[in-house]
Amino acid sequence: MKRVVKMALAAEERMHDMSTAERIFKEAQKLPDTLAQEVLDFIEYIEIKHGLRDRLTEELKQAQEPVMRRVWDNEEDEVWNAV
Repeated sequence: MKRVVKMALAAEERMHDMSTAERIFKEAQKLPDTLAQEVLDFIEYIEIKHGLRDRLTEELKQAQEPVMRRVWDNEEDEVWNAV
């Protein structure tokens, strides 16, 4: 039992040595993609809310992405993916 407690305390200590961003990254890696996407959406919301990102620019990027995906992902353009 003492060994388990020591291991738990050591793991907790390692978590405290990490930056908050590192801890978020570590926890997000455990999530399925759908939940990780929710975390990413929330981070983007916080960035916009606090003025770290421009909301209109982000909305424009999202609106352009489906059209641009067709431009970026095509057979003729595959040669550039290795560059």
